[in-house]
Amino acid sequence: MFKNFLTAILVFGALAMPATADEKADKERAEIRQASKDTLSALYKANPEAQSMIKSAAGYATFSNFGMKILFVGGGKGKGVVVDNKSRKETFMNMGEAQAGLGMGAKKFRVIFVFQQAAAMNKFVEEGWAFGGQATAAATTGDKGAAMQGAASVAPGVWMFQLTDKGLAAEITAKGTKYWKDKDLN
Repeated sequence: MFKNFLTAILVFGALAMPATADEKADKERAEIRQASKDTLSALYKANPEAQSMIKSAAGYATFSNFGMKILFVGGGKGKGVVVDNKSRKETFMNMGEAQAGLGMGAKKFRVIFVFQQAAAMNKFVEEGWAFGGQATAAATTGDKGAAMQGAASVAPGVWMFQLTDKGLAAEITAKGTKYWKDKDLN
């Protein structure tokens, strides 16, 4: 009787133990991959031409972000993944933002970067990236020269889409935003 009771306690104790760090990281990577898939689906629905642009690019990155602003300060954070289209290698990354100025509210949004050249993608992955000030770029309304419909050029060879709950953003804003590798997931 005591032996059965002790066995039951050990079995239930093992089941109740927290996941290992590897299991937790695997779960988080799976969640980021699913968020990336959902983000791309939403982008392709809002802008079908984006699919061929991403497919022919050196790589892309997707980020899911949440930001909040109360009176004079605000900030946000998010996670994402960079995918090298040639090797299919994934690099998991973090995102953080800070903003100042009068305002109030919360905003959930998704960002997609399209890297036309591998060098631009590698620089983003290896060095991270920071946008300063109010780097706002109006998204184009049609294909004109090197412009991409619904995207804004944020660096040489790098295009950015921004999705909100209402769809493709007409204006893309990166205010005090930094991107860097996630040391726990890579």
